[in-house]
Amino acid sequence: MNVAIITGGAAGIGYATAAGLAERGNHVVIAGRRQEALRTAADRLRKAYPGSTISTGELDLADLASVRSFAARVSAEHPKVDLLVNNAGVMAVPERRLTTDGFELTFGTNHLGHFALTGLLLPVLLAAEAPRVVTVSAAIARRGRIDLDNLDFHRDYRPMRAYSAAKLANVAFALELAARTDRLRSIAVHPGTAVTGIQRHVSPALRVVAGGLIALMGQSAEEAARPSLLAATDAHIASGAYFAPRGIGEGRGRPAPARIPAAAQDPTLRDRLWVASERLTGVSYHLVAPQRAVA
Repeated sequence: MNVAIITGGAAGIGYATAAGLAERGNHVVIAGRRQEALRTAADRLRKAYPGSTISTGELDLADLASVRSFAARVSAEHPKVDLLVNNAGVMAVPERRLTTDGFELTFGTNHLGHFALTGLLLPVLLAAEAPRVVTVSAAIARRGRIDLDNLDFHRDYRPMRAYSAAKLANVAFALELAARTDRLRSIAVHPGTAVTGIQRHVSPALRVVAGGLIALMGQSAEEAARPSLLAATDAHIASGAYFAPRGIGEGRGRPAPARIPAAAQDPTLRDRLWVASERLTGVSYHLVAPQRAVA
């Protein structure tokens, strides 16, 4: 039985992804910050899929000690992990906040927390026969800009600027991981538009506007999970791919290969972001690229 981990798996697109993987007979580990929500989600999955194996793990991506603790527990319980879905995230935090380790909250949670988690789980991932890492980004990554001298947004913090930078970093990370090893498949996805818990920090007025747009262009969490499930299960998808809904504005529709954000295609930016991420998190991957030398 394959072992699949989904961050943010207790609700929204993460839960829908977990359900799809449980239906396919995987041992699903749903990870999240709140134990009660994890227990409730696990019970729902067990009832919906009686033959499934579901476990939970407390994980706060905004706290590197929690990330390390979660990775250590998973590695002790599972000698191999076949799939990691980096799904959890925060969006549009109205004022600049910091993680436990002093990173800007949006970038620290969405990118640095997942970067650290993936690196810490790398030994058990590489122990699997055909491991995959799926990293969930967003269409706004195309508007993102990564300022390597301002990753903590101590200058000019704006909620959506921080979010777009983090989502661009998600794609850059997925592509750079693919470039640095051929021992696993690393795939980035954009789920499309859906109302989920990630919008909890958005102002009420913007939430009303977003609700109207989603009614016109959006989709359910189950539909939004399709790119992640495709990337997680399709045997023909190559490492380094990027998938998104094929509908108007990539808001909804069947998942298909999508245009990679231009900035994420820059190998120099990706390498510099990788080096900065290793330094900030203290997690090193020790990988040598099969295609190119990495400084």
